[in-house]
Amino acid sequence: MPAAQPFVFICGADDFLVGRLGKSRFDELATEVPDEFSREIISGFAGNVDEVGTALGRFREGVQTLAMFGGKRLVWLKDVNFLADTVTGRAEGTLKLVEDLQQFLEKVNPAEVAVLITAAPVDRRRAFPKWCEKHSDFTLVGGDGDNASEALAGVVLAEARAFGATIEPDALQLLLAKIGPNTRLLIEEVRKLATYAGDGAAITEAHVAELSPNVAEGDFFEVAEAFFSGDLTWTLAALGRHFFAGGDARPVIGALQNRNRILLQVRALADAGEVRIGPRGLDGLPRAATTYARHFIGATEKSAFNLFSQNAWYVGKLAGSAKLPTLRRLIDNQQDLITAFEEIISRPHEQEEVLRELAVRCLAPAA
Repeated sequence: MPAAQPFVFICGADDFLVGRLGKSRFDELATEVPDEFSREIISGFAGNVDEVGTALGRFREGVQTLAMFGGKRLVWLKDVNFLADTVTGRAEGTLKLVEDLQQFLEKVNPAEVAVLITAAPVDRRRAFPKWCEKHSDFTLVGGDGDNASEALAGVVLAEARAFGATIEPDALQLLLAKIGPNTRLLIEEVRKLATYAGDGAAITEAHVAELSPNVAEGDFFEVAEAFFSGDLTWTLAALGRHFFAGGDARPVIGALQNRNRILLQVRALADAGEVRIGPRGLDGLPRAATTYARHFIGATEKSAFNLFSQNAWYVGKLAGSAKLPTLRRLIDNQQDLITAFEEIISRPHEQEEVLRELAVRCLAPAA
């Protein structure tokens, strides 16, 4: 740590990433403090103003305590959450305590005590984080949350490099789509996939499709993949596996409906000549958005009801992975899904049978 900086401040939008880097820095600083009894970790997690005061009081005591044998001390204020834009973070009492904290940190002597503070999330518009940027060994982990997808992609790429592996672009996109904004699970998945691929090998889309769980969205249920491939045998087998594992019919219907809604919009655009479906996915979606996205004003959240809120790569994979059903078939699918949901209500103990009947109605060849 530079002599001019009295303490280390690590912050970011993701508590897992901040905590992981904090642990790394703590271990690094601990090499300068060989006496275990001169190291102290204090929780900065607080649910109200009183708890903020208690945490900062303990922190102040820890910093001011002298080392037993006259050496250096190390104090880590960990998991600080009262610097965020929350009720507790905005409270007048908290703001006064943070102001006092700043004055206290200004007097820290890094030659006597190494101070580490980790905080997530942080409202960087506030005076204290701005002050920390100028007066501490400051690190912002993973950006400020405005470009979450890019930040997560960076985490995946960095973790793959750390394991001596690479990840193909399509595999990266599929992994992000399957896992979602769960940094801890993303890292564990990269480690698993890198181990499976082997030393120095690339993690491929096939690896992710086969080995990674469908956490982020129901659209990735195996049943949905099988159903919209038009393969009745695979669909029935997938249903069998789903219910054998104790699954419920409702999330399956939800996954099928979400996928069907997206494909309905894709088919309508394709029939109108606005987009083109090819072997590499869907071409022309951004252009179509300039014409039709205005009809979804107010629907900015990601939703199957709004095609243009979806990840373009993901939509391309859906449209290009199999022969796209006709508009009539997709409309019939939607009606059949409504019927299946109504039947589940009247036949709650026959959920698997209801979905098997749905699959046969939609996928069996016409007599």
